[in-house]
Amino acid sequence: MYPTLRKFHVLALASALAFGAASQPAAAADDGKISIMVGGITKLIYLPARLTEQLGYFKDEGLNVELLSQPAGVDAENELLAGAVQAVVGFYDHTIDLQTKGKNVESIVVFGQVPGEVEMVSAKSADTLKSMGDVKGKTLGVTGLGSSTSFLTQYLAQQHGIKSTEYTMLPVGADASFIAAVKQGRIDAGMTTEPTVSALLKGGEAKVLVDMRSVEGTKAALGGTYPASSLYVQSAWADGHKAQAKKLAHAFVRTMQFIHTHSADEIAAKMPADYQKDKALYVSALKASLPMYTADGKMPADGPDTVLKVLAAFNPSVKGKHVDLSKTYTNEFVTAK
Repeated sequence: MYPTLRKFHVLALASALAFGAASQPAAAADDGKISIMVGGITKLIYLPARLTEQLGYFKDEGLNVELLSQPAGVDAENELLAGAVQAVVGFYDHTIDLQTKGKNVESIVVFGQVPGEVEMVSAKSADTLKSMGDVKGKTLGVTGLGSSTSFLTQYLAQQHGIKSTEYTMLPVGADASFIAAVKQGRIDAGMTTEPTVSALLKGGEAKVLVDMRSVEGTKAALGGTYPASSLYVQSAWADGHKAQAKKLAHAFVRTMQFIHTHSADEIAAKMPADYQKDKALYVSALKASLPMYTADGKMPADGPDTVLKVLAAFNPSVKGKHVDLSKTYTNEFVTAK
């Protein structure tokens, strides 16, 4: 339903970077249409994007919003920098990584106070891979190289003293492609989200190794809350389109309030039928995911520091660099009346 933008947009990014144009707001925004790239639109971590559309909140704000889907957050990020889209629904950590590369991008709505990610171990490898301390020589699945899942995977392994050179990260995407990678034995373990987690558990193909769907599980794995799924834009776009940014934020905040005042069954009833090929499984996965959502779209006070700590531990783009966290997010639009 939502086509992936063609690969020439990546070429557009290279051209934009060469001429210093990538830091400018996308010209396409001037026609009133807002294109939002979602890093995997069927993932429950990004449910607010589709749900907001389903509830009619974009239209209530007078917005013309187009939702597009890209399997990996790093690819969605590239579309934003290329000017192909005006906003991305992806992980907040990209805003920190990009600042160290001279790109000013900020989160204007936070959907998840935790990653909602789960490291799953293949049933075939479960006997020898009982923790992230056992990943030496293993192949670990991530959505894409340089994606948030690769950041988190490296951090979790490093916590056990294992270097990124001691295992292989394989980009396998999400949803059906992730499940296929597990079934075909191409990965020993991998990081994914709901409803893929519940589907693998139901089929017996994999088991949970590290669970970051709740605040408790995330604090145990990362040492604090970890704001993840969010709506982020180029800062220049936000500065030049404050009215649109405010309306977008207001629409999403209404959705976060809807999520916190309705049951998993009621929320699922608003989602497209093709998202719920197994309705019972979808509702169960959604119920397991509800604790991760913010109620108001605001950035958790301790969140940015935790994310920076994770990135600075291994990411060469961030390690040793000064990062002004105040420029990586704003609550201005979610609190605007």
